[in-house]
Amino acid sequence: MTAHPPLSVPVTALDRAAEERASDDIVERARAEAGTLALALARDAAPLATPQTLAWMRPDEVPSPDEWAFLGRRADGRAVLAAVYLDDAPPFSAPAGWGGLRAVGAELDPAESAVFVEALSLARWLRDAAFCPACGSRAVVCAGGWSRQCPSCGREHFPRTDPAVIAAVTHPSDPDLLLLGSNILWEHDRFSCFAGFVEAGESLEDTVVRELHEEAGVALTAVRYHGSQAWPYPRSLMVGFFATALDAAAARPDGEEIVAVRWFHRDEIGAALEGKGEVRLPGPASISRRIIEDWYGGAA
Repeated sequence: MTAHPPLSVPVTALDRAAEERASDDIVERARAEAGTLALALARDAAPLATPQTLAWMRPDEVPSPDEWAFLGRRADGRAVLAAVYLDDAPPFSAPAGWGGLRAVGAELDPAESAVFVEALSLARWLRDAAFCPACGSRAVVCAGGWSRQCPSCGREHFPRTDPAVIAAVTHPSDPDLLLLGSNILWEHDRFSCFAGFVEAGESLEDTVVRELHEEAGVALTAVRYHGSQAWPYPRSLMVGFFATALDAAAARPDGEEIVAVRWFHRDEIGAALEGKGEVRLPGPASISRRIIEDWYGGAA
């Protein structure tokens, strides 16, 4: 299997044109421009033109969204907007239905997938953070959808991004073994990398060490960064790592969040990546899958 490019090299889908957000009327101006594209979002789904492509619309074709946001500009200068619905149900039909990011993200062109992630991340904040957390007043959307201003206490609020780590663990002596775990919420045959949110005052590397000790019982060495992925569930930045266990025999599940841990041989991983064998791996839209694929392909 061919190794992927490093995860830290982003796909540049849009120029976010952040300087344009300073104009109070950026959304209105963009809606009026010829050629502007809009992506509708309801909950975590967007309309699809085909199972592998998003259904882009002109702003005047989008029926009464609750919020608009300016996502940026394409290389050809055309503005791109998010049209956000607060209800969960899709507000209109689409040629290929509506698809959630988890389900269709890996099937989309990488540039379209990157726009979907940006739009959904912002849309979830617009849905969930309508009120000032300091005084409880309804805040006003500003900066093309990228901030809120509280008319009562004057505070300005921005979309949050919560860092989380996700790590696969290599064997201290056998390069063909990889440690993965199974979460209590999953089917018994599904295994993935270990993940957890960064705590206050904690570095990313310290989080990897803590999480792996808590969830899998292993002490680590050679913690090394591999790449990152914006993941709007709920508002995460997943930061990927590899690390090496000091004592392979110490691996054990915590019995609360992780119910099983196993050292998998490279041949087992290869079969699972092809959909064979008795083990299921994470879906292709996730950074966890990418980390496992890159280890299998020799890019660890």
